Amino acid sequence: LKIAPITSLQPPYSLVNPAVQNEILPFCKEQNIGVINYSPMASGLLTGKMTAERIAAMPSDDWRRRAPQFKEPKLTRNLKLVEVLREIGNLHNVQPGVVAIAWTLRNPAVTAAIVGARRADQVDGIIPAATFRLSDDEAAKIDGFAKANPA
Repeated sequence: LKIAPITSLQPPYSLVNPAVQNEILPFCKEQNIGVINYSPMASGLLTGKMTAERIAAMPSDDWRRRAPQFKEPKLTRNLKLVEVLREIGNLHNVQPGVVAIAWTLRNPAVTAAIVGARRADQVDGIIPAATFRLSDDEAAKIDGFAKANPA
């Protein structure tokens, strides 16, 4: 900020990568810096489509096979988190990934989320993320899981 004004920041931010939420996001909100987070579904991990078997069967050159969030002991925790997201999503007929996106957008510092897809048909399942919002109780349930099971 001493050199030039900062108008936006683009950090990774998700339930499995919440590192920016304690210091960076509050700073951005305080300084009126827009935040467009990326990877709110944690590179597919929070979509509801991943299983331990599917991850084990990924090609050896897929970087996710080496990523800590896709390996034990974090993988078991993250797949349990997906079940929490699925439970909430089922109440609204949306996929776990939509719930994961909504969780990031709930942070008042976050302006928008960059949601990626590898294939056009994957977009259909996440379109509801444009309007879906978590209730306070649903957010508390997710936050309770995250607090009891840190990323």
